[in-house]
Amino acid sequence: MPSKWLALAVGCLPALAQGQTKPHEAWQAPTLTITRYDEDWSDLADPTARDDHWTGRFKYVPLAPDAYLTSGIEIRVRNENNWNPVWGDAPDDGYVWTRAMPYADLHVGRARAFVQPIAAYAASVKPSAGPINQTRVDLLQGFADIALPVGGGGLTLRAGRQMLSLGSERLVGTRYGPNVPLAFDGFRALAQFGDIKLSLLAVRPVTPGPKSFDDRRSRAKSLWGAYASLPGLDLYYLGYRNANARYGNETGSEVRHSIGARAFGSAQHWSWNVEGVAQFGRFSGRSIGAWTLAIEGGRSWPEAPLSPNATLRFNIVSGDGNAGNGTLGTFNALFPKGKYFGELSPVGPYNIVSLNPAIAVSLGKGLSAGLAGMAYWRYATTDGVYDIPGTLIRAPGTSSARFIGKQAEATLAWQVTPELELSTSLSAFVSGTFIRETGSGRTIAMLGFESNFRF
Repeated sequence: MPSKWLALAVGCLPALAQGQTKPHEAWQAPTLTITRYDEDWSDLADPTARDDHWTGRFKYVPLAPDAYLTSGIEIRVRNENNWNPVWGDAPDDGYVWTRAMPYADLHVGRARAFVQPIAAYAASVKPSAGPINQTRVDLLQGFADIALPVGGGGLTLRAGRQMLSLGSERLVGTRYGPNVPLAFDGFRALAQFGDIKLSLLAVRPVTPGPKSFDDRRSRAKSLWGAYASLPGLDLYYLGYRNANARYGNETGSEVRHSIGARAFGSAQHWSWNVEGVAQFGRFSGRSIGAWTLAIEGGRSWPEAPLSPNATLRFNIVSGDGNAGNGTLGTFNALFPKGKYFGELSPVGPYNIVSLNPAIAVSLGKGLSAGLAGMAYWRYATTDGVYDIPGTLIRAPGTSSARFIGKQAEATLAWQVTPELELSTSLSAFVSGTFIRETGSGRTIAMLGFESNFRF
C-alpha cells in the first residue's frame, strides 16, 4: 500500500503537524489539509498507483501529457446544543449545520486553476443564522496561479479567492470549525528556496451574505504582509486596516502592525511551539501597544498502551490596562482559527491569561479520545472579556477580579473509514469570580455531534 493511503488509514491517531504535537480535536480533519489546494497528488501519475484505493481515480485524472485534474469533496453535518450561552445572557440554543465543499484543481504545465464552491445551511439557529452559520451556495475558493523557476528555487504568483492558514493560525486561520470557513480575495506570491519559504500577501476578507452568490470582499478590512518559514522557525509581519473597529464603547479607524516569531520542533517524542507577537499602530487617535506570548509543550508515548499524547499550553494576551493613557493595549487576534480554545470557546484571545492541559489516546480500531481542561484569567482588570471575533461580551464594570472561569472538555472520534469520521464532544464552562460579579454567571454547557466525509 502506498504511503499516501497508509497515512489516510491511520489518520485517526494524534498527528504531528507543523512541528507541534497536539491531541486530536473532534472538529479537525485528521489527514487531508483544510485548504485542499496545498495537497500534492502528482505521485499518482503512475496508473497502477491509482488502483490501490477507490479515490485514486478522482485524485489524479490525466487530461494530456502535461495536464491533469484533482478533485474531492467534504460533506459535513454537525449538531450543537448549547445551554446558558454567554453564562446565561443568551437563550439556550440547538442547531444543525450542514455543508458540502467539492473542489476541482486543474494543472496545465506550470499554470493552475483551483475552484471550490460551498453549500452551507443552518437550521434552528437563534435568533437567526449569521455569516459563520450559513452562506447557502457560493464560491468559497477560486484562484489561478503560475509557478516560475527562479534561480535554484521557485516562485508562484496567485490571484483570486482562497483560504489562508499561517503557522499556528493564531492571527490568520481558516475558521474551519464553524460552518462557513473564512476566505480572502487578493494576491499572493510564494517563493521557496530549499528549506526556506516566503509568502507575500495583500488580501481582503470575504464576508458571507445571507443569500446564494452574494459573498463579497470586505470594504472596511484589509490584510497585507510577509510570512517566512525556516526549519524550526517562522518570522512574519502582518499589516491590518479596519475602518470600523470597535473596542469597548469606542469606534474608529484602526491601522495595526504585527511582528511575530514562532519557534517549533520535536525530538525524542517531545515537541514544542513558542510564539510571540508585538503590535503597534493607531486606533481612533490613540497609539497601539499590545502583545501576546504562547507556549506549548507536548510529549507522546507511542509504545505505551493507548499511545497517549499530552500537551500543556500557556497563553498571555494583553489587554487595555489604562484606558486614559492614550495607548490601546488590547491585542487584536485579526483572523484567528474558529474554535480557539477547543470545542466550547465562549472567550477569545484578547485580554486573557490561559492554561490548557490536554491528553489524547488511541483506543484502537479507529477510535481516539481526548480530555482537556482550561482556566482563564483577565490580563488587565480595566479591560473586559471578548469572544473569538473580538466583540466585547462582558465589560469590566467595577470588578477587580481576574478569574474568568474554568472549562472541561471530552471528545471521542471514530475513523470509520479513511474518508468518514464520526465524533462527539461534551464541554462545560464554570464561571469565575469576575463573571459572577459582572452579571449572569450560569454554567455553560455544549454537546456536539458530527459526521464528516472527506476525500
